[in-house]
Amino acid sequence: MSQEYFPLEPLSVIEYVKQLDAVQSIFSADEDLTAEEIGDGNLNLVFKIRAKADPKRTVVVKQSLPYMRLVGDEWPLPIERARIEAQALEIEARLCPEHTPHVYHFDPVMYAIVMQNLDNHIIMRKGLSAGVQYPHFADHIGKFLAKTLGYTSDLVLDYRTKKEQVGRFINPELCKITEDLVFTEPYRPTERNAFHPAIEPQVLAMQANTAVHVEVAKMKEKFMTQAQALVHGDLHTGSIMINHNETVVIDPEFAFYGPMGFDIGAVIGNLLLSYASHETRTKDPIQQADFRRYLTESIIRLWKVFEQEFQAIWDHVDAINMPKGYQADYMLRLLQDAAGMGGCKMLRRVVGLAGVSDLRGIEDDTDRATAESLALNIGQTLLLKHSQINTIEALVELAVGCRPTYG
Repeated sequence: MSQEYFPLEPLSVIEYVKQLDAVQSIFSADEDLTAEEIGDGNLNLVFKIRAKADPKRTVVVKQSLPYMRLVGDEWPLPIERARIEAQALEIEARLCPEHTPHVYHFDPVMYAIVMQNLDNHIIMRKGLSAGVQYPHFADHIGKFLAKTLGYTSDLVLDYRTKKEQVGRFINPELCKITEDLVFTEPYRPTERNAFHPAIEPQVLAMQANTAVHVEVAKMKEKFMTQAQALVHGDLHTGSIMINHNETVVIDPEFAFYGPMGFDIGAVIGNLLLSYASHETRTKDPIQQADFRRYLTESIIRLWKVFEQEFQAIWDHVDAINMPKGYQADYMLRLLQDAAGMGGCKMLRRVVGLAGVSDLRGIEDDTDRATAESLALNIGQTLLLKHSQINTIEALVELAVGCRPTYG
C-alpha cells in the first residue's frame, strides 16, 4: 500500500484496488481488472473498476484532488474532504442504509473511498432531463432527509455528542465555496459568473434589486451560523442515483453542521430547475403538463413524507421543553428556510459558476434562454417570498405561477 498521496490513473488504480483487503471478496488478487475514469463532477477523480471475466463484480473508487478539478490547480482545495465524505457516508448508512451507497474502504493516506458501484442506477438529473418519472423518489428522499437531519440534530443528540460532531465536521474550505457560489457571486458582477447573454437584462435587474440582496444575506447568515444538523451540503439531482425502485444519495463531501433547510431546499430547487427546463425541453403540451405535474407533486409528497418521518422524532423529545406549538413553528421555519435557500440554489445554477445540464444542455439558444429566464423568476420569487409561505402547496403555487421574462 502506498505510503504517500498521489493522484490515481486508470492503470495505477487497478494495482491500488488489488492491494486492498476490503475488496478481496469482490476481486481476487491475480485476476484481470478494467478501470474507466468517469468523473464528470467539479472536484474529484472517479473510477469504475470491473472484473474482466465478470463485469458485474465492480466497485467505484473516488479520490480527492488537491485542487478544484473544474478550474485547475490555481484553485487549491484540501484533500481532507474525503475524510468528511467517508464519515458522513458512515452516519448516513447507519441512519438510512437503504438510500446510502455501501462503503468498502476509506484510505486516509490516498484520500480515496472505495464504494458500491450503482450500475443499475442513473444520475437523477439525466433521467429528469429525459422526462423520466420515478414513482418512489419523493417517499425515499423525504425519509432520507428526515432521518439524516433529525437524528443528527439537538432534538436527538445529547449536548456533548452534538458539539463533538459539529467539530468533527468543520469543513471551512468547502463551506466557503458554497458561501461564494450560492450566496455571494450570482448577485454581483464577477468574472466567474456565466449565463446566457440573452438573459443579461434580467440578470442585471436581479443584481440591482436591493430586496434580493437583503433576502440572500438572511439565507447566507443562516448557512454560516445555524448548526442545526449534519447536512449533506450538496444535495442536488446530480448527487442522487436512481432507478424506478431505488434512490441512493451520493457525494456528501460538502457535509457540515448547518441549517436543515439547505438540504431540503436544494432538492426542491433542483426539481424546479427541471420544471423550468421542460418549458422548452418538452414541446408536446400534454406531455409537458404531465411531467411538470409529476415534479410538483413530488415536491409536495417529499415534504409530506419528511413531516411524517420527522414526527417520529418529535414523539421522543421532551414535550415540556418542546411543546406542540414550538414543534409547529420549527417545521414552518424549516419550510420557509427551504424555500429561500432553494431559491438561492436555483439562481446560482443560472447565473454562477457550475451551471446544470438541465438548462445549459438545451441546444437551441432561444429555448435555453427561455428556460433559464423562467428558472430565474422562480428562484427570485421563492427567495423574496419565502417568509410568506405557510404550506408546501403554497410554495408550489408560487413556483408554477411564474412565467419566463424572455421569449
